[in-house]
Amino acid sequence: MTPASTPPLGSLCIVLHTHLPWVAHHGAWPVGEEWLHQAWSHSYLPIVDLLNRLGESGYRDCLSIGLTPVLAAQLDDPYCLSAQHAWLGAWQVRAEGLAASREAHRRDAGRREFHSATRALASFEASWRNGASPVLRRLVDAGVVELLGGPLAHAFTPSLDDHWATATLRSGLDDAHLRLGSRPNGIWTPECAYRPGLDHVFAEAGVDHLMLEGPTLLSAGADTHSPWLLGDTDVRVVGRDLPLAYRVWSPKRGYPGGRWYRDFHTFDHEWGLKIHRVTGRSIAPEHKAPYEPERAALAVHRDAVDFVSAVRERLVEQRALDRAPLAVVAYDTELFGHWWAEGPQWLDEVMRLLPQAGIIPRSITGALDAHGVSGRVHPGEGSWGSGKDFRVWTSPQTLDLRQAQQSASARVRELLHPDISRDPARDQLVTSLLLALASDWVFMVSKDSAADYARGRLLDHLADIDRMADELTGNAAPDPVDAAWRGVARHDRPWGHLDARAYAPRS
Repeated sequence: MTPASTPPLGSLCIVLHTHLPWVAHHGAWPVGEEWLHQAWSHSYLPIVDLLNRLGESGYRDCLSIGLTPVLAAQLDDPYCLSAQHAWLGAWQVRAEGLAASREAHRRDAGRREFHSATRALASFEASWRNGASPVLRRLVDAGVVELLGGPLAHAFTPSLDDHWATATLRSGLDDAHLRLGSRPNGIWTPECAYRPGLDHVFAEAGVDHLMLEGPTLLSAGADTHSPWLLGDTDVRVVGRDLPLAYRVWSPKRGYPGGRWYRDFHTFDHEWGLKIHRVTGRSIAPEHKAPYEPERAALAVHRDAVDFVSAVRERLVEQRALDRAPLAVVAYDTELFGHWWAEGPQWLDEVMRLLPQAGIIPRSITGALDAHGVSGRVHPGEGSWGSGKDFRVWTSPQTLDLRQAQQSASARVRELLHPDISRDPARDQLVTSLLLALASDWVFMVSKDSAADYARGRLLDHLADIDRMADELTGNAAPDPVDAAWRGVARHDRPWGHLDARAYAPRS
């Protein structure tokens, strides 16, 4: 809850999905580690700074953050921490170069960028040098936010059998417990994807609540304005309100496409910094106008007011229907700052405007405590991908990759036994398989977004699996000095606690 200016009208849950696949040691530019450094600098640092300010202002339980274990591992990894510190320093250097330009608008942009880089570097050095876990733990322990857990490597869960789905989820929740000191009660299920039967997987793993995509619940006769019991379990579920969520971001409309906001797609070719504004959706990059931060700030306020007004209208409508006044929206955390430069400012204004409108920002847990369940819902298949079904992850152009994943999964399972001693080679074998099963690779190929990188990453993991499996089965002579699994572990070992025996077939 948060300090309220007017009597409460209802609740808004903002859920931030914080995820990147494992990119450490796998390329730098234009894809690879650069994704991590940009998201860390432009989204994670400012969002945490915002949450700290809200906590200092008395806000408690104000939103939910889903942090995937694969990203958490990178945000705590010594190699990634060192590389991030160097990247922030390089940002300062690039800004200095831009500030020495002849053109006035480039000099102004360089000074702004230098300010931003210096502020980010100071924040990182003050709070993040030991990783993200201490930073987030303070926010969780202070009750400012709720952290949601999730499966270990962000696999597309509906494609897994129940045993593996449960094992990956339990491992992911254990990982969060190790990093934060407490086991999350709620989860972010990858891609908001659901199939019948996963309700029992969630229950078996000890999950209390989660969010699914609105149409997944609506198609089963539920609504998105109140919590529901999922299937035949006591797991509680809320649904994302698509009209409200799309007001902020959608493929065809949304605030970040406003003409005064900084343009994501164009940049200064000499220094690699973004110095133009959107200007217009049909304007060619070479004709984009210089960025004007003062005009962008006015747009931020206007759009924050518009969003809060829309939330209030939705809650008033539900109160008139004698329904629980609850709304849930969810976004990738990387939208705020990385994709949409002004996103953190907008989120800050929204959080402070909500109480003035009689709307209480809450986490999912807080909303569940305040709003009773409406009944049971038995959803069919659904996701938050295109078409709200599984088409992105079952596309024809990824058939060969999915078949290769299935073959690798079958081979790994043959080498797993629950009654053998702990074996680091098998632990790495399962780790590499989980990294290969990440939903990101098939998504990127289906969407033709850095598809060559995604395809290459998946095939590299599968090749590692083959080498390790060959050694374990005696099809390749083991190297007495440097076994295959040790070589793979040097660049692909996010989780030291993973125990392959938990993934072994049940007797």
